[in-house]
Amino acid sequence: MNDNQMGASAATEGRAAKGFSAREALSAAGSVQGDEYFAKRSLKKGSVGWILLVSLGVSYTISGDFSGWNYGMQNGGWWGMLFAFAVMGLMYLCTVFGLAELSSAIPTTGAGFGFARAAMGRVGGFVTGLALVIEYVCAPAAIATFIANYILELGLLPGVEPFALVVAAYAVFTGLHMFGVGEALRLMLVISGIAIVALVLFAIGVAPMFDFSNIAYGAGGGNLTLQGALMCLPYGIWFFLGVEGVPLAAEESSDPRRDMPRGLIVALTVLALTGFSVLLLAAGSAGVAAIGPSDAPLVDALRLAGNPFLATVLNWAALAGLVASFFSLMYAGSRQVFALARSGYLPSFLALTGKRHTPWVALLASAGLGLAIVSVMHDGALILNVAVFGACVSYALMNLSHLILRRNSPDMERGYRTPGGAATTLVGLVLSCVAVVSTFFVDMFAAACAVAVIVAGLGYFRLYACRRLVANSPEEEFARLAAAEAELR
Repeated sequence: MNDNQMGASAATEGRAAKGFSAREALSAAGSVQGDEYFAKRSLKKGSVGWILLVSLGVSYTISGDFSGWNYGMQNGGWWGMLFAFAVMGLMYLCTVFGLAELSSAIPTTGAGFGFARAAMGRVGGFVTGLALVIEYVCAPAAIATFIANYILELGLLPGVEPFALVVAAYAVFTGLHMFGVGEALRLMLVISGIAIVALVLFAIGVAPMFDFSNIAYGAGGGNLTLQGALMCLPYGIWFFLGVEGVPLAAEESSDPRRDMPRGLIVALTVLALTGFSVLLLAAGSAGVAAIGPSDAPLVDALRLAGNPFLATVLNWAALAGLVASFFSLMYAGSRQVFALARSGYLPSFLALTGKRHTPWVALLASAGLGLAIVSVMHDGALILNVAVFGACVSYALMNLSHLILRRNSPDMERGYRTPGGAATTLVGLVLSCVAVVSTFFVDMFAAACAVAVIVAGLGYFRLYACRRLVANSPEEEFARLAAAEAELR
């Protein structure tokens, strides 16, 4: 008997004891699907070890080190960005600790959706899953526009329309993902390695020019103000955005109960080190005034430091970082859509997998939606701000899920326990709520777009999806297990 079957058996035991058969208990919670349904919606087991999980976590985020974060300095100066890095870093640390525990207890592809479903019911689970879909569909769409612009700025393929390059990026990397998860994540490991090496070369290249007095000049000066700090918070997220997606590989992991915590925590550690290094060295070598408005802050810092060769190398490496994040976020989006569809929260055909056990329909749907977003919104920074809002909402709900499950299901089997317990994720919850509020200060339109999608999604769920849920999907089974444990207390 596998873990999911054991969860289903335990979850329905309480209902069966009250006069219901196990199947009747499942049917009361939604439709029951047979083996054929899940055979057509299965992922490749045991294809991902903890090193690939670390690589996945780093890949999600590494492009944020190369550009984007620096725009925050125009709002709050270097000290505002340092504050944002520290506060958002603490938020991610607390969130990751909670996710490490939850992913070891509920190892499903649904990840945040599955955690929230077990803690807050179907509506809470759906909203969390939808917020994650917003993040994982919008973020690669934004990065695709950055890739296209980077290719044109490097002088490659002159005369080609940027949108044509966006289409090509989606086509190539969707095809690679369809080939197989192990192969895809190994390629991400190589690309992420190139980006990390480039960041080390950047640090070596600008270190001789570092002068701490440089950070006191430029927009925001050397003073830290409350408004400036709040407006910097969304940019602090760019150093870590996406790392919470590691648990989406749970069902493809070799040993999720052990590997998920390790992958999450090591990936966050690497990102904290690289993020602080670029924040300190870029501004400290070239000054806030030069780095704040730059589209390529690390490249400009190297040029001002008198290292044109390294600047050229970093230009190419930055493209590798963008590709790594684009590639990995496509993976995340497809798995989140797959999990929601397999459980009936989205149309079930979106969860179909092919002979190589990759969710090809979810990949195509995510790519198509991303292309549609780019064609309508055009602006990569605006699209990324929509993704940030969705991410912040999901962080708040996932931290809340940990708090609820710690209270309601203290005896749930966990392969890892969060240091500090509920107090840790309470800090993560408070900071993620602050982050949600801060997004309205930076881009009201982007936040409103994300809110509109969530409201429309709730309407879809209430009117259609809530009557078509799959009662014996992994996320629903774990939710019933948590509910049964709560009833027995």
